[in-house]
Amino acid sequence: MNTILVVDDDESMRRLIRLNLEDSYRVLETGEPEDALALTLEHKPDAILLDLRMPKYSGFELCQTLASFNATQLIPVVIVSGEAGARTKQLCKDLRAVDYFEKPVDFDALRSRLADLLRGRQRERRSEVRVRLKVAIRLTGQDESGQAFDVVTTTENVGSNSFLCACGVAIDGRARIDVHLRLAGGPDDYVGQAIIVRSEWNETHYPRYGCRFSEKTGTWVLH
Repeated sequence: MNTILVVDDDESMRRLIRLNLEDSYRVLETGEPEDALALTLEHKPDAILLDLRMPKYSGFELCQTLASFNATQLIPVVIVSGEAGARTKQLCKDLRAVDYFEKPVDFDALRSRLADLLRGRQRERRSEVRVRLKVAIRLTGQDESGQAFDVVTTTENVGSNSFLCACGVAIDGRARIDVHLRLAGGPDDYVGQAIIVRSEWNETHYPRYGCRFSEKTGTWVLH
């Protein structure tokens, strides 16, 4: 059974989340955000549900801390907060939270999103370990409307046969794209063709894609 860590100083909210999720998940919880990192390292949850406004240590700070540690940066963080607003949501996205649910929570939508996230996380765990590394790449292919695209972006993490990146193009799941390494002072180096194996933030203008190489004819950053 997958494990979910709930970090919220509101005891009644933690109880409500537990009641709605404990039939499908092992639910850990804490009302002390300063203890959340230790709990994460100890129990290695499959996802974290995080409130934003808490005393002493805010959800913003915790989200940033989780994203900075190699041992925790690949755990998906879902914000569950009573705070609304486009600026707040954008800040959470910049801190690498994978989704944002406003209180009162639509638990049907939350359960569906968690299921999608954890399916993608299980596929990633089976394939290979990734490391956090920013690499300039150029992607070419066809978007979901069939139009050709050619964009430059930066990876968020990489594996020997995979990478995660965001770009301002809507691409179909399982689509194939050509990947080029951007080289300083020289022409781009063609690496090979990759398949989109998962996507996030599809409703935004800057979706994020997990990609796996289907063929490599050039040199990649990890061997």
